[in-house]
Amino acid sequence: MADGANEQIGLADEVKPDDFDQATHSRLLTKRQLSDMAWGVRELSKKLGSLRLKLQVRNVFLLTKAHDETLIIYTREVARWLLAPERDTKYTVYVENTLKENKKFDAPGLIAEHACNANRLKYWSVELCKRHPQTFDFVITLGGDGTVLYASWLFQRVVPPVLSFALGSLGFLTKFDYEAFPSILTTAFRDGITVSLRLRFEGTVMRSQKRENSGKRDLVEELVGEEHGDHRTHKPFQTFEILNDIVVDRGPNPTMSSIEIFGDDEHFTTVQSDGICVATPTGSTAYNLAAGGSLCHPENPVILVTAICAHTLSFRPIILPDTIVLRVGVPYDARTSSWASFDGRERVELNPGDYVTISASRYPFANVMTQGRRSEDWVNSISRTLQWNSRQRQKSFKEWSET
Repeated sequence: MADGANEQIGLADEVKPDDFDQATHSRLLTKRQLSDMAWGVRELSKKLGSLRLKLQVRNVFLLTKAHDETLIIYTREVARWLLAPERDTKYTVYVENTLKENKKFDAPGLIAEHACNANRLKYWSVELCKRHPQTFDFVITLGGDGTVLYASWLFQRVVPPVLSFALGSLGFLTKFDYEAFPSILTTAFRDGITVSLRLRFEGTVMRSQKRENSGKRDLVEELVGEEHGDHRTHKPFQTFEILNDIVVDRGPNPTMSSIEIFGDDEHFTTVQSDGICVATPTGSTAYNLAAGGSLCHPENPVILVTAICAHTLSFRPIILPDTIVLRVGVPYDARTSSWASFDGRERVELNPGDYVTISASRYPFANVMTQGRRSEDWVNSISRTLQWNSRQRQKSFKEWSET
C-alpha cells in the first residue's frame, strides 16, 4: 500500500476493531487538539490529491441496492469480471449477504463457472463492516449518491477507498461510467487512484440525566453557564459518523421546534423553526440546499448551519470553521420534543434537555476521483444536475445605422 494510504491509517490512530468503543471522540478533544486534527486531515487530503496511490487490492467490497433487479444484474457482472481466471490478481469479492439466495444474482451459477470461486465469493454483513473494516481493501458502489452515503454509514470508522459508478439520479458523488467498468477498474488497480478525503461529522446524542432536588433547569446554564463542566447533567447515548448532514427537526409534532445552538463555550442563539440542518460541504447540495443554504465546494473545511422555515425575518444561513464543536439542543422549557436524524437514516427523539454534539470526525470519507481538475469537476456537476445559473443569454444591441 502506498505511503499516503498508510498515513490515513495513522491519522485514525491505528484504531483496532476491538478498540472502537474506546477511541477518543472528537467532541472530547481540546480546541488545540481539534484544530491539529482538522489541519492534519486537510494536509493529508492535499497530499493525496496530487498523488496516484497504488494499492495492493485483494478483498473487494461490492455495494448496491439489493432491492433493484437491474442493479443486481450489474453487480453480478462486476463480480463475475473480478472472479474471472484471466485477472492477474485473484480477488476475493464480498457482496451483501441478502444476495446469497437471490435468483437474479445466481451465486451458485458464479461458483459453478470456476471451482475456485467457492472460496473467493464471500458475503458481508453490517456487523462485519462495523467490527472488521480492515477486511476490505477497496469498495465499489453501483447506484447513486444514496448508495455512497450508505457506504459511509456502513463504515463508521476507517473507510476503504470508495469508487462509485453512476447508476442513480443525480450523481454528485458518483463519478464513473458503468459501461466502462472493465477499463476503469483495470486502470485503478494497475496504475493507482487519486483520492479525495471528504469531511465527515461525528454526531453524539447527549441525554439529560435526572437530578434530585434540582429545581428548574436551564440548558444554557448547564452547557456554558455556572454548571458548565458538571458531567452529571448529561451522558452520551449514541454516536454516528455522517457524510451529508445532521438534522434536528420537529418530527411528527404539529408545532414549531425550539432549538438552542452553541458553539464551543458560547451560546449562539435560540431558533424557533421547523428545524436546523447542519451540513458538511458534501451535504451542501442536499437538504441544506433545499432549506436555502449555501452551495459549498467539498474541499472547504467548514460546517454549514441552516434553519428550516425559521419563524423570523432575520435568520440567515451561517458557515462556521470545522474546528468548532457545535451543540444543538432542546431547552428544558420547550413545548415538545424534537427529532435528530443522521444522514437521513437513524432518527432519535430528543426530549427537553437533550442535545447533539457535532464536530469534525477524525475518520474522513476516502472518495476515489477521476483524473483531472477536481474543482472543475464539481462546478460541472452542479451545472449538470441542478442547472446552476442556467438562463437564456441576454441579447446584444444592434447598433443603429443611418444608411
